[in-house]
Amino acid sequence: MALAGLVVAYPGGAARAGSDALQAACFAPDALRALDGEKVITRGNHDFDVPPKSGAAVIPATPIEVARRGAIRRVDLPKGEKLIALTFDLCEQRGEIAGYDGAVFDYLRREDIKATLFAGGKWMRSHRARTEQLLTDPLFEIANHGENHRNLRLLDSPSIQSEITGPQLAYDSARRRLATTQCAARAPDGLDAVPQRIALFRFPFGACNASSMTAVNDAGLLAIQWDVSAGDPDPHQTPQMIANAIVRSVKPGSIVVAHGNGRGWNTAAALPLVIPKLKAMGYSFVTVSELLARGKPVIAGSCYDTRPGDTDRYDFLLAGAKAKPPLGATPIETGSLPWLTDSKAAPEAKAKPPASSGTPLPPTWPF
Repeated sequence: MALAGLVVAYPGGAARAGSDALQAACFAPDALRALDGEKVITRGNHDFDVPPKSGAAVIPATPIEVARRGAIRRVDLPKGEKLIALTFDLCEQRGEIAGYDGAVFDYLRREDIKATLFAGGKWMRSHRARTEQLLTDPLFEIANHGENHRNLRLLDSPSIQSEITGPQLAYDSARRRLATTQCAARAPDGLDAVPQRIALFRFPFGACNASSMTAVNDAGLLAIQWDVSAGDPDPHQTPQMIANAIVRSVKPGSIVVAHGNGRGWNTAAALPLVIPKLKAMGYSFVTVSELLARGKPVIAGSCYDTRPGDTDRYDFLLAGAKAKPPLGATPIETGSLPWLTDSKAAPEAKAKPPASSGTPLPPTWPF
């Protein structure tokens, strides 16, 4: 199957996104490298909170067919194939600049490691040069992580649509800017290798409900969760702890979530520990689209981190103790999910608010 408007071939074989020639023509090696202080999150900056009115329309896409609707956690691969997909979230909320962890991408480029980058629309606007560098890089697949990293479980339909379409518009803008540069003219076929549409979506906070999942899939986007978490939003995690968590949990077809912005603690320092270990275990690294092209997605009946219901607590992160139930809070019914392939991931009952004496939210929200 191939989704309408996409350069990426799926599932028969995913094209290599980006272009070495285009990146080399537009960016000197020094321009790609990490900068001191670039990872630091700054707050109180509202310059990029509201998307500019470009007048551009999102390219229409074919809704995802029933068999592939739902939260994709990993991929079942043919026997003997040891492929995994590393993913890095680039999320950013209103009133902040969430930063860019250049050391992560320096390492991935140096070691020729593919990855999928789930970027927010606001993050792409506030990091224009970095977005264009990542967009042209053949190692990286750009995916959608919502416009302002809002919890889609709490939003009405127009707001959900804004969260879904915002990153595509920011991506379109970056692609159009590249097309008008003199450097792109020096690599005339380079931009053809950059997909016109984003194909994948990751829910902010890893939280969804029936209405938001339907909206994402109707927009032609596959919903990508994960089955392995690096745990890097926790400042108490050491590089070795992150590496151990990944190595302990990974399996063929795994999708690993980490961060490529200021939300990740010790992520870059963990990569030289975990990547050689995974290679020694026989693993190779592919993008999520390439992973999907090689096997059958394992689809869960709800969005969660490690167990069903564990991301529901983010309904109350900003809303406070008197929060109303989220819009569309009715859980996704297992019986209505012909695509459900993960029998252990059946949805739980409606989420309850956390008790006042319960476990506090982490110092920085993940995902």
